[in-house]
Amino acid sequence: MIERSSAKSRRSLRAAGLPPIGLAVLICAGAALVGVPRALAQSPNDILLYTGPDREQRLIEGAKKEGQVVIYAALIVNQAMRPIVEGFGRKYPFVKLATWRADSEDIVQKAAAEVRANNVVADMIEGTGAGEQAVEANIAQPYYSPAVAGFAQEYRNPTGLWAPTRLSYYGIAYNTKLVPPDKVPKSYDDLLDPRWKGKMAWRIGSSTGTPLFLTNLRLAWGEERARAYFGKLRDQKIVNFGAGSARTLVDRVIAGEYAIALNIFAHHPLISKGKGAPVNSQLMDPVASTAATMSVVKGLHHPHAAMLLADYILSKEGQGILARAEYFPVDPDVAPLPALAPVVPKIAGLPENFIGPDQLIKYTDSSEEIFQKLFR
Repeated sequence: MIERSSAKSRRSLRAAGLPPIGLAVLICAGAALVGVPRALAQSPNDILLYTGPDREQRLIEGAKKEGQVVIYAALIVNQAMRPIVEGFGRKYPFVKLATWRADSEDIVQKAAAEVRANNVVADMIEGTGAGEQAVEANIAQPYYSPAVAGFAQEYRNPTGLWAPTRLSYYGIAYNTKLVPPDKVPKSYDDLLDPRWKGKMAWRIGSSTGTPLFLTNLRLAWGEERARAYFGKLRDQKIVNFGAGSARTLVDRVIAGEYAIALNIFAHHPLISKGKGAPVNSQLMDPVASTAATMSVVKGLHHPHAAMLLADYILSKEGQGILARAEYFPVDPDVAPLPALAPVVPKIAGLPENFIGPDQLIKYTDSSEEIFQKLFR
């Protein structure tokens, strides 16, 4: 799935009219974080920030009256969303959960169009980049979930306008038939080896592609060192890949079209490697990471049920479902699948450079400008 650039997303969200919409997937079953705490709930939406000791009881009572909740999410349906629907339904059989799956940009565009039209269907949205796009489109409102207290501070949003649901780590993918074990690039400087000139590719048209690669080094190294490095990297004639998703690029590496792919989701090659494909991942210092985020939509109709859903997705049970679906959980007490653990920076012994949603917004446009100047 392609997560398109933040710049394009912002232009789209400001435009009038309905967004393009993919195939809707509705799943029904028997029966969304951090915010400024509020002790008393006075109106239906006040429950979003309620922190009183009877919070769960109030949520359940309100959700029984609402009867349903709707989330637009970028989670893979069969691997992740369906198990969440089933688990949530077992716990709250009095709430019908409906989901719609698309890529994150289309999710936010659809929700924004609903808010503008005063015809809100979605209660919550989730996806890579969804939280920051929703904030910029002014369609998110703060909420509280006690589950977030156990998450690392750097992953949280102090205003409560979004909460992280899953993490992504980025590295290189390489074809094990084309890259000898002793020649695998293990540092960013190793990518400057002349042997890789014209044999590497990276994703364009995605905020987690070329802009994230450049932003990661700008933040970690500082502008002067990073820009000097980019000037050298330009000479490597990296192929600008825009013909598909991050997963598609890894498939091209497996096919031998490229020896190396830069800044891909580091777990994708491991999944293919486990199935016998000639591919592997390599992390580099610093390892860029991002989070998929979840927000509450302004004007939602099912606030109580939405908070039950948020609590469930962020709970250890919900995080475990995401881990089994080959995602990386945010909850530090929920372990990733053993086959994917090698690309978790903490486990690999490498520093993680978390690029939060606010930083993505701040730096993506300027990183895209650097890309256009040096690599187009």
